[in-house]
Amino acid sequence: MLRARTPSGVDQEVYALLVTYQILRTAMCDATNTAPGLDPDRASFTIALQAARDQVVQAAGIIAGSVIDLVGRIGRLVLDNLMPARRLRVNARTVKRAISKYNARAPNIDRPTYQATLAINVTTRPALTTGPEP
Repeated sequence: MLRARTPSGVDQEVYALLVTYQILRTAMCDATNTAPGLDPDRASFTIALQAARDQVVQAAGIIAGSVIDLVGRIGRLVLDNLMPARRLRVNARTVKRAISKYNARAPNIDRPTYQATLAINVTTRPALTTGPEP
């Protein structure tokens, strides 16, 4: 809920929310990067938001010592409360509501999914010669 009553106040509040969101996402990413092989999707935004809110209210640990810890209190809480790993998608996403007003041809259309394969071939060009070497 925005509290501002003027257009410039609304702009300021929206930018403050966007900056806060970006800072929390950066803190979550820094925390998950400290653990090798950890999927960043497992970090909870809600936990990070509550930890940041607690940090602002308590005003504890705001002055950094000689060593700056990228994980910090927010990151440690995020790492302690990871969400479960995402399950693999079995079927492709389907549209819940048809765009067309006409019915599909069959009542239960089964669209199988196929394993995607990606192949990348890197080729190099031979070096260009400008002429005979002296």
